[in-house]
Amino acid sequence: MLRERQRFVELLQHCSRRLLSDQGAQVHGAVVKMGFGTDSILCTNLIDMYGKCSRVGIAREVFDRMLESNVVSWTALMCGYVRSGYAKESLILFSRMESSGEKPNDFTFSTNLKACGMLNYLCTGMQIHCTCMKTGFYAVNVVGNSLIDMYSKCGRINEAAQIFQTILGRNLISWNSMIAGYTLAGFCEKALVLFQLLQEEGEIPDEFTLTTTLTACNGLGAIREAIQIHASLITTGFKYLVKTSISCALVDVYVKCGKLIEAQKVFDQIEKKHVTSWSVLILGYSQEGNLAKAIHLFRQLIESGIEIDAFVLSTMMGVFADFALVEHGKQIHAYAAKVRPGLDISVCNSIVDMYLKCGMIDEADRYFSEMTSRNVISWTVMITGYGKHGLGEKAITLFKKMQLDDIEPDDVTYLAILFACSHSGLVEEGQRYFSRLCADHRIKARVDHYACMVDLLGRAGRLKEAKNLIDTMPLKPNVGIWQTLLSSCRVHGDLDIGREVSNILLNLDGNNPVNYVIVSNMYADAGCWSESQRIRELVKIKKLKKEAGLSWIEIDKKLHFFYGGDDAHPHTDKIHGVLMEMERRMKEELGYVYGVKYALHDVEEESKEDSLRVHSEKLAIGLALVQGGLEKRIIRVFKNLRVCGDCHEFIKGLSKILKPVFMVRDANRFHRFEGGQCSCGDYW
Repeated sequence: MLRERQRFVELLQHCSRRLLSDQGAQVHGAVVKMGFGTDSILCTNLIDMYGKCSRVGIAREVFDRMLESNVVSWTALMCGYVRSGYAKESLILFSRMESSGEKPNDFTFSTNLKACGMLNYLCTGMQIHCTCMKTGFYAVNVVGNSLIDMYSKCGRINEAAQIFQTILGRNLISWNSMIAGYTLAGFCEKALVLFQLLQEEGEIPDEFTLTTTLTACNGLGAIREAIQIHASLITTGFKYLVKTSISCALVDVYVKCGKLIEAQKVFDQIEKKHVTSWSVLILGYSQEGNLAKAIHLFRQLIESGIEIDAFVLSTMMGVFADFALVEHGKQIHAYAAKVRPGLDISVCNSIVDMYLKCGMIDEADRYFSEMTSRNVISWTVMITGYGKHGLGEKAITLFKKMQLDDIEPDDVTYLAILFACSHSGLVEEGQRYFSRLCADHRIKARVDHYACMVDLLGRAGRLKEAKNLIDTMPLKPNVGIWQTLLSSCRVHGDLDIGREVSNILLNLDGNNPVNYVIVSNMYADAGCWSESQRIRELVKIKKLKKEAGLSWIEIDKKLHFFYGGDDAHPHTDKIHGVLMEMERRMKEELGYVYGVKYALHDVEEESKEDSLRVHSEKLAIGLALVQGGLEKRIIRVFKNLRVCGDCHEFIKGLSKILKPVFMVRDANRFHRFEGGQCSCGDYW
């Protein structure tokens, strides 16, 4: 009988090591059949096996049937709970074990300290720490390492460092825990120092050490250190290309540091590519603006047969949303509907966001209403979309529905509703929501929230109230909030407050060309040409250059990009021809004339030397008209900066003499031009 029992123990341990749950279940059946169903040693091995195979429910059933449990069986079940992500259940079991009179061992303490870290239960973790001090277990390495991990994850990095310093026989896990703790807390420089000390003390880093240290390099943008680690991996013969976490971390750090060629080289050499490395590289190319390469990689990923996760789908949807590639976005939407990760709420939120950023609000509405579950992000995305489209009333209605659905708004949701109120002129509603935010003890109002209120008051012409809000706010004003107030001073022609704000802004951020453009525009709008020119001379003296205006349009699934004055497009002559024809018609039918002042002090000046006809958004619209746009219901154009005043007037005129609706997304919001009117009310 003893030999049979030992044989079952060996089989269960084998299944546990190799995560063979089905075979383990067969052994379980044989154990019961042979009359060992209540044997404490075999039951403990069964609990361990089921716990490691993520079948913690069966492990609990085995535990509950035991006639007599000991600290090993209790701890095995706790480990199973923690391993499966049920940290709270482990702590409940720990409390029950203590009540039963069973004394915990070092692994019991270690497991439940890990549970506290997972749950951010600092107080419970500190109580366990005190118990460890009283019982002497704090001196055991496995407990000390878990204490470092717990304090790090609970945001107490100093306490974690103190524990690390007091551990007498530090091992690699101790070093790894502390390096990970510093990285998690954002002290990446300390993590790199610790990595160097680790090697000086003769410890050999493992996969976890290297991955965490590369993550620290990523956080610092420390490309030189990352290259040194990479070189060390090569010279020591470490098989990093078969280690998923290291290879992914290397690709990630090269991408984040703008070294896409090096990232691609590492990626190409990885023997078994993980979906994470694909997604990181795809995102890197898209952020660099190389959409063709990003899309090509995504197609390769699909063809590779690797299971695509929700992060990749959300990443690609985000790429298409940012560049307003609606046709590609629709294709990914169709693909997502066919695969399991497509049901993930993060993917669903990305789909809604994509339609909104592409100006397809009806499609976003429809998909949002069809979502089976929604979180606070889902509602916030939709409220933000309504705000960008100038649909403040709809945003408020949705905000109310969200609360009826028992979803509490977070700081981003409040920012979205304040933005929506601001861009729809809903002053009283905005003030009410801002008061509610300030009274909500769960959330701290940020500078961005105050900026929305300044914009709201400024748009309404209540400039003194807006200035007073900035002066009395409990936070330090940033550049953005002063820019917001200055723009309002320009629109309402308040030079007194405008001059004061201009001085503050230029002293605060004197090397940003955008600030000089705003100040110069304010003086020019007020007819103060000498002061406007003086500001422009400062820009020349300082040799400041602002971001170039770029517009793009998607026609037949192909993107066309235009800079101001761009003549590189093969249809340039036809584009100029159709624009001149539109100008002629607008002059005859509407009395349109160029807004000459915009050539001198554009809101987002693309080039002083360029004529107004070749502003980038006009060129994009010209191409649409050349390629059959007159037959379309909606023409969608996208721009990286704010649309300029002359282009705004020009597109309004076009929408009056032509059938299509013109939808223009600029850096701030959507402009829907229809029947000679714009949804922004001529204030953007």
